[in-house]
Amino acid sequence: MSDPTGTPGPRQRTVLTQIAPDAWEHPADRAALNALRKVPGFDDAVKRIFGFFGERGIRLLFQANAVRCGPRQYARLHGLLIETCGTMDWPEEPELYVTQTPMVNAGAVGFEHPFIVLNSGAVGLLDDDELRVLIGHELGHVISGHALYRTITILLLELGFQNLPFLAGIALMPIKLALLEWFRKSELSADRAGLLASQDETASLRVFLKLAGGGSMQDMNLDAFLEQAREYEAQGGPLDQVYKILNTLGASHPFNTLRAAELKRWIEAGTYAQILTGDYPHRGAESQQRSYMDDVSDAASHYAKEAKDVVGDVAEAAKRAAAAFADAFKESRKQ
Repeated sequence: MSDPTGTPGPRQRTVLTQIAPDAWEHPADRAALNALRKVPGFDDAVKRIFGFFGERGIRLLFQANAVRCGPRQYARLHGLLIETCGTMDWPEEPELYVTQTPMVNAGAVGFEHPFIVLNSGAVGLLDDDELRVLIGHELGHVISGHALYRTITILLLELGFQNLPFLAGIALMPIKLALLEWFRKSELSADRAGLLASQDETASLRVFLKLAGGGSMQDMNLDAFLEQAREYEAQGGPLDQVYKILNTLGASHPFNTLRAAELKRWIEAGTYAQILTGDYPHRGAESQQRSYMDDVSDAASHYAKEAKDVVGDVAEAAKRAAAAFADAFKESRKQ
């Protein structure tokens, strides 16, 4: 589409009318959230944190040093937000803020009325197509209702247990680990939402490359990065799977190579293309019909693969260790 001068016009995107978050939510996201809600003391912790900060308190905490986007401030970002809400058919446009920090990140926070915060580092690094992906990612968190638990996770991580005395008496470490596990899995869901909002496969994958390398596309190559992601998943020593899990236990986000590979698989499975044809669950009664057992079944295969990889590698390591010991023992008897 172009104007009479031949200048390319805005790209047309399919409006996903009344799309339900079920369409993009990763089964492991839902499984981790269900597990989180069953952790002893979790409900009590949520109530205490919400009661202490409240909606007004959390806004003041996150907004004090940020600039609210609108027609007169960061108008370009505000336009991308309006465009993204239109594509996702989301009528409740969240407030969008930019905060001054070099770290490339963003977030959807808040309790009753979530809002989106973009770090200035992300605004400076990403181009418009990539920023559309990022805003769509955060809007996906909002539509999925992730903001409450994500805000609680951020508060626990940033303020620390010792600065939250009103949580005395609650065993917070199991809650923290369960929150982080869900937090990581929720990113996989929001990555899909970012793709649906932008409808740009290349830009969606390119975001992970820039998050990982932080450089210009003049110095980086997306195909090489995707190859790197495949290598990370496929090769390594027998204990690499264990190390991968240990490396992510305290992290809030999955590794960017893994996020790229996971989104690529979702695209290749055909679900993304299917959604663009209009074949997706709609908000309301249709979305509520999804069975809890469907979530358990879908998530089981995801976690089973992770567990199988780990157990298989540990078993292989044990076999190799036993063989090495036996060989060493034979050699010692010959001497």
